Amino acid sequence: MIRTGAEYRDSIRDGREVYINGQKVADVTLHPQFKPLVDIRARIYDMAHDVKTEAVMTVRDGDEVNAIGNALPYTQDDWWAKRRATDAVLEDVGGIVTRVGDETVGEMWSLFDGQDVLAEIDPQFARNIENHITRVLKTDPFHVSANTDPKGDRSKAPQDQDPDMLLHVVKETDAGLIVRGAKYETAAAYANQAFTKPTIANWGNSAMSDYAVGFICDLGSPGLKFICRTGFAGRAPAEDYPLANKFDEVDTIVIFDNVLIPWENVLFYRHTRAATFIRSCLHRYSAFAFVQRNLKLADMMIGAALFNARQTGLDKQQAVQEKLAELAVYREGINAHLTAAITLGERSPAGLMMPNQSLLYSGRVLACSQLHHMMHIARDLCGGQICVTPDAASFRHPETKPWLDKYYTINDEWVADDRRKLLAFARDMLNSDYAGHRLTFQMFAQAPAYAHLAAVYRNFDWDGPLSFVKGAAGLSDRVMGGKPLKSGDSTLTQWYGEPSRAAAE
Repeated sequence: MIRTGAEYRDSIRDGREVYINGQKVADVTLHPQFKPLVDIRARIYDMAHDVKTEAVMTVRDGDEVNAIGNALPYTQDDWWAKRRATDAVLEDVGGIVTRVGDETVGEMWSLFDGQDVLAEIDPQFARNIENHITRVLKTDPFHVSANTDPKGDRSKAPQDQDPDMLLHVVKETDAGLIVRGAKYETAAAYANQAFTKPTIANWGNSAMSDYAVGFICDLGSPGLKFICRTGFAGRAPAEDYPLANKFDEVDTIVIFDNVLIPWENVLFYRHTRAATFIRSCLHRYSAFAFVQRNLKLADMMIGAALFNARQTGLDKQQAVQEKLAELAVYREGINAHLTAAITLGERSPAGLMMPNQSLLYSGRVLACSQLHHMMHIARDLCGGQICVTPDAASFRHPETKPWLDKYYTINDEWVADDRRKLLAFARDMLNSDYAGHRLTFQMFAQAPAYAHLAAVYRNFDWDGPLSFVKGAAGLSDRVMGGKPLKSGDSTLTQWYGEPSRAAAE
């Protein structure tokens, strides 16, 4: 059954070795650089029990009530429900948090689709993924994702350098696999478990490789060490940096120092085909929740920019309206891709409802590749005062307050304190260390830009444009290389989907 926030906090007080700022953390739930996100994750758990939000945060399965984010998607309505739940969380906490479960548990569903591939290696691996998906739904852990490795010299195969540069198996035992190496995992220090899988790498030419391993890691396991980057929370007063102090999701390099992975947690092993398959479809579900965050960030940029423009009447100028329109087009472009991805959803190999893959991955390219440009437009609209405004303490000091009240009060509607709050919010979203970190995170968190484009290439229906040009130009069948066109290969089908499938939904 769904957990409470208090139960979640208790679950991560398990004696794990967490280090930050050169110090060992005694209690990750109380440390000032982890506590803000622990509190937010606890709030998400509690929202499932809050009478005001439980309807949007949960789904009933017979007599059980489960978290909507963990539930397998079988219909379009399931995706609309997930979208509403994510919006409810972000609006409740007043900002953007990404690695809180709904954006990472979807990777497990890709494995669910690939059970036939896993069964080729060992039928038990296919059963393991089904068991873990059930466990996630029933026990409601905080599930995150482990992706990239330190990698080392990328011109060399992992076997030709320090083998620990990529996570690998060092021993098989009756109890399970012993693994060594390291993984970068956002939020790992305060999560319960992680889907740990191979990075995009060269595993060697052999069909078998100790680096081609995927498993569920209990983050309380002996032998794990969590070495975290310095957090943004607590560096400066929350009044001056309201986002950095509340929404910094601390990234961690997790050291696997001969860690035992029980066989029931192993999802695939020594099979490069399985590793390649998982990498190729890893984000077919999780990309939706990831891109949805960019939509909310676009709303934040529009709101901050428009408030700043309206304060002094600049929103009446055509040049300002055009820049606001660019932000709106970016926002609506993301919204359109998400909406269409649900509306033209596709059946997965295991019978799940996938967001339309071509539209979803194209939306991710739009959201990530244009984000830096949109942030610069928002900076322009917010004006230079976001980088020169004094801190909140100066607005309160008896000797400086009168002057700052004088120069920051615009009218009866916009007094100095509200203007300072808006400028501090915009600065933290667009200009601060935290802002730069978030921009890089959004660009690389699921994959680098070339991998985003590769996903589009793999999922776009190239036959539609080819068939249209073949007919319009009067080309012979030979130009298709003898390949017959599939039923429904037309531009209309590409845009609107199969009528029978749409009707079924």
